[in-house]
Amino acid sequence: MEENFLLIDKEVDWTSNDVVAYLRGKLKVKKIGLSAETKNKRVKVGHAGTLDPFATGLLIIGVGKDATKRLDEFKNLDKTYEATLQLGEISNTQDPEGIITKTNFDSEISFEQVDTVLKTFLGKQKQIPPMHSAKKVKGQRLYKLARQGKEIEREACNIEIYNIKLLNYKYPELSIEIICSTGTYIRQLAQDIGKALECGAYCLELRRTRIGDYSVEDAKKVKEI
Repeated sequence: MEENFLLIDKEVDWTSNDVVAYLRGKLKVKKIGLSAETKNKRVKVGHAGTLDPFATGLLIIGVGKDATKRLDEFKNLDKTYEATLQLGEISNTQDPEGIITKTNFDSEISFEQVDTVLKTFLGKQKQIPPMHSAKKVKGQRLYKLARQGKEIEREACNIEIYNIKLLNYKYPELSIEIICSTGTYIRQLAQDIGKALECGAYCLELRRTRIGDYSVEDAKKVKEI
């Protein structure tokens, strides 16, 4: 990867903007004025694709004007995630940060049932963006409206799930690997899988392991930069 791009392994409780702000404060250039006095000027820093605070994993950071202009090149690449779903419970935010409610489901689902349902989510499909997301509708971030207790109609987006691999399953936790197109919301996918299994589910843990050809294995923690 070029020197003006950084691969960051984002940790839990950091927002993507927290990472950007931290690096912006650390990465400074010195500018010498006509008075020969040294002044610090902040570098332009941006990221290629938001990760929720509860999520971890690969975040591509652009440093400098030219790099931040090119971030869309990474945003449109396919993504790979590892997710743990909590079955038998739902969350109003589709993740562990929301209000958790147990469903009335009291039976254990077989491995075969899970495997069959997961296969139904392969391929091209439409997905409605969740209210608790950074997506803009009519100039407003959905999560800001959600925090005000508002819910608006959202247009379904075209996505594609290339592969879903069952990594581990012991009720009520289900771990899967997803390779998907840009614009796919894994929290929404988790909720939809829960509905298909008729038990309810939310995304308990989420880690982005790959963006295109870039792997989290080559990334550093933000404070290691």
